[in-house]
Amino acid sequence: MINTILGTKRVNSQTFVEGFRIPVTKVTAGPCVVTQIKHMEPDGYWAIQLGFSSKRAKNTSKPLQGHLNKNKQISKSTNKQIDETTNFPRYLREVRLDKEPEFNIGDVINASDIFKAGDVIAVTGISKGKGFAGVVKRHGFAGGPRTHGQSDRERAPGSIGQTTTPGRVYKGKRMAGRMGGETVTVKNLHVISVDSETGLVEISGQIPGTPGALITLQKIKSGSLKELEHEVVAQVVEGEAPAEEKGEESKNDESKPQESKVEEVKPKEIKQ
Repeated sequence: MINTILGTKRVNSQTFVEGFRIPVTKVTAGPCVVTQIKHMEPDGYWAIQLGFSSKRAKNTSKPLQGHLNKNKQISKSTNKQIDETTNFPRYLREVRLDKEPEFNIGDVINASDIFKAGDVIAVTGISKGKGFAGVVKRHGFAGGPRTHGQSDRERAPGSIGQTTTPGRVYKGKRMAGRMGGETVTVKNLHVISVDSETGLVEISGQIPGTPGALITLQKIKSGSLKELEHEVVAQVVEGEAPAEEKGEESKNDESKPQESKVEEVKPKEIKQ
């Protein structure tokens, strides 16, 4: 069974599970159409290609139209043929499998077919672009000294190279440059709810990307919301209960009367 689906990030919100407030991100996942199947013999591995969202034919290149028209997109679940002359999938992504897939070209995959409430998932997306940033913001540099007349060195990167040996700057040196806009994967998030009709999925926590950006949801394992409740309780209670207990113990000690301790004095032995 496939464990991956494509979706679009929506808005951030919050929900309540057993009285605990949990931040969530709403995602529109699927429906995805199987547009191609990779086989072991010609391709060397098993995989399926998923198509998500739609765009007009005039915005689709001729080679891509030929690729999609070659694989007729007929959904067996709805018995409805997709109009290949007007709409094409906007996004195409490949999902690798361990064995021969049970799907056919044109099958529709929904979020409710893969996820249920409590499942642990990983979300992959492109992070927000922050533009050209300096080393303090991009890499967390401390900057130069702020005294002795160095008023223009507060956020400077400092020296970037060595002396005659090696006589150059190594590749990968942390310097100013474009920040963000990278592929980021956030793991161990929980599925709060799945709407089978609209494909709306609520995910605990924050996920990368801007609203409307393409994301990939991958199921890691099955789970329950009880695990999420324990995590929230541990975050809230940690560090608070011991302090209260200590305070109560100190109050109890003050209320109790102090018992006077009398030491027994043993007689000394007299040596003759």
